[in-house]
Amino acid sequence: MQQRGRIEGACAVTSLPDVSEVGMDLPVWRAWFLDAVRLVVDAVPDESAALFFQSDIKRDGAWIDKGAMVIRAAEDAGARVLFHKIVCRRPPGMLTYGRPGYTHLIAVSRAMKCPEVLPLPDIITDAGRLPWVRAMGVRAAAQAVRFAKEQAGAKTIFDPFCGVGTVLAVANTLGLDALGVEKSRKRCEQSRTLVVTAEEL
Repeated sequence: MQQRGRIEGACAVTSLPDVSEVGMDLPVWRAWFLDAVRLVVDAVPDESAALFFQSDIKRDGAWIDKGAMVIRAAEDAGARVLFHKIVCRRPPGMLTYGRPGYTHLIAVSRAMKCPEVLPLPDIITDAGRLPWVRAMGVRAAAQAVRFAKEQAGAKTIFDPFCGVGTVLAVANTLGLDALGVEKSRKRCEQSRTLVVTAEEL
């Protein structure tokens, strides 16, 4: 992201990896995570937005609020919160035993203002199909991509941690260009072939 610089016409929709996915110890991961959020915010135009799907994690008997980390880093980068929604990964009321049954969906921007009426529910109860266990659901991704297209005017969706390509496939189905980066060769190949149908959204 540092080398590419700002991507004109883009809106970021992404989910940064957990400490368990990157092979770092916790303090190093925290610093890396905060810096990565700032880089994502820097990658989109000021009048556009960056949207983050983040699930909290539990380490050594304590919860780490990744949503709060996104907000802190975004504010350090000069952005403000447009909205903060919750996506249910499990049915409400279901015990999940150490993994949260929800994901934060947070949108931030340097210059964009949140519309007075936002056609996006506060709680998204059906995330849709999960192409991978850690992936965001296709319906939840569609909510974020529609916001990027209809409210931020994005022509391109940028996902620098694209995993199996859920966001990219949703963006293509909704008529947008998509740019993704993935470290895992296996997941990168999966992202090239993932198809999401309009009926799934």
